[in-house]
Amino acid sequence: MTARRMTITEVEQDAMRAVTDHACALHAAGRDIVFTAAVVLDGQVIATARNEVGDSDDPSRHAEVVAIAQAAKAAGDRDLSGATLLASCQPCEMCLATMRWAGIERVIFAAQKANIADTYFRFPGLEISDFHAACDGGFDYLGGVQEDRVAHIYAAKADG
Repeated sequence: MTARRMTITEVEQDAMRAVTDHACALHAAGRDIVFTAAVVLDGQVIATARNEVGDSDDPSRHAEVVAIAQAAKAAGDRDLSGATLLASCQPCEMCLATMRWAGIERVIFAAQKANIADTYFRFPGLEISDFHAACDGGFDYLGGVQEDRVAHIYAAKADG
């Protein structure tokens, strides 16, 4: 899944490995909300985060939102143009909107919406391609990167 052909830098590859490692470690530790994210800017990771919804009872504390907030603080600017958002799972609608408000033009993620439980999205009829089209292609995206490492975490649970 991609908006247009994207090349992943070595730093982004390393950051993606760290993001998926973090999600797998949280899952192995029995955590129930194991979304993780990072932001790369100017060739370096400037923020890493995990979902904080369960800790804070704040439904807006998704890993991507937390990472973007940390990145803005680290950069000293809310404009993160030129940054890449990396996530263990395809970002939800809120996270995509936050990404756009921050000016982030690239997102790379592991687990793809088509391959995970429906519960992770509040507007299931909207695809990432719809968001991409709605902003005239204002961001590039690449999904399925290291998806095999985290697919078991986000899969729909079998009934029974």
